[in-house]
Amino acid sequence: MQRKSLSLVMVGVSLILLPGCHRKKPTTAPDAPVLTEAAAMPAPAPEPRPMPPAPTTPADPLDGDLASVNEYVRSQGLLDDVFYQYDSSDLTEAARQRLAANAQFFNRYPTFEVLIEGHCDERGTPEYNLALGERRASSARGYLASLGVDGSRLRTITYGEERPVCTENEEGCWSRNRRGHFLITGRRSLD
Repeated sequence: MQRKSLSLVMVGVSLILLPGCHRKKPTTAPDAPVLTEAAAMPAPAPEPRPMPPAPTTPADPLDGDLASVNEYVRSQGLLDDVFYQYDSSDLTEAARQRLAANAQFFNRYPTFEVLIEGHCDERGTPEYNLALGERRASSARGYLASLGVDGSRLRTITYGEERPVCTENEEGCWSRNRRGHFLITGRRSLD
């Protein structure tokens, strides 16, 4: 009986174990990735790199607005004032040399229109100084025209003693006020 019981146990265990051994395990799909919102969206395209700035040539300071042009011209020592002797509109040799340099500038840049201002020191009557300032501006204009500068580009004005650069009451100051001053006032087309 013991043998029978043992046989039955063995048969029972075999029935339990054998079918499990002979059966194929069911195959399952590999774990599918879990899709999140970020994974469902396509990856953003990489941001384009900014292009390096194109090499530029420095802007021509004479192409800017007229205030900047005049400031640049003065800072470079171009179009310097010409100075006159007391009670005179005659050009000194130094004034002629300076006007020759100014004429070179005007001929190099033929589109600029220029105002020549005549100034005086404070001595003399206002009426006399206005007339003297006009003679000074006109003498500078005439000399520039003789050097080939188109006279139609040059205008004159007198301020007499009204716009001094120096206000001290002494000769060093007065001599700085007796001048012809140049101001670029416009551009004209060469067409």
